[in-house]
Amino acid sequence: MALPKLTKPELRIMEALWSRGPCSIREIHESLPLKKRLEYTTVQTMVYRLEVKKAVRRVKKIATAFIFEAAVSREAAQRRLVDELLSLFGGRSRPIMAHLIESGSLTLDDIREIERTLLRPSGEEKSQ
Repeated sequence: MALPKLTKPELRIMEALWSRGPCSIREIHESLPLKKRLEYTTVQTMVYRLEVKKAVRRVKKIATAFIFEAAVSREAAQRRLVDELLSLFGGRSRPIMAHLIESGSLTLDDIREIERTLLRPSGEEKSQ
């Protein structure tokens, strides 16, 4: 099954689930930053849409509240976003890497991790 495409607000909801684990809609709503907090009913609608997209799933019901958990991992969602970004550049990573370096976003530790990944035999799992 293909990973669902997630919007920025949906990613904020997913971040709450990835960080906190299984949550009710109320808990998701309350975990959002106050300054940019969506209305409760908006969060509710978005969670139900994420459920249709199979990005979240209901795990149990407590009284009248459903508890939801992420059905898509943070890593899988990040890979999807990176793939979408690369497609905007015709699959070329060089412009993106150049920007990261020029903006100072790429640290020496990041470069060392990239180097370790490149030197790792293909098929070998990352140990973290």
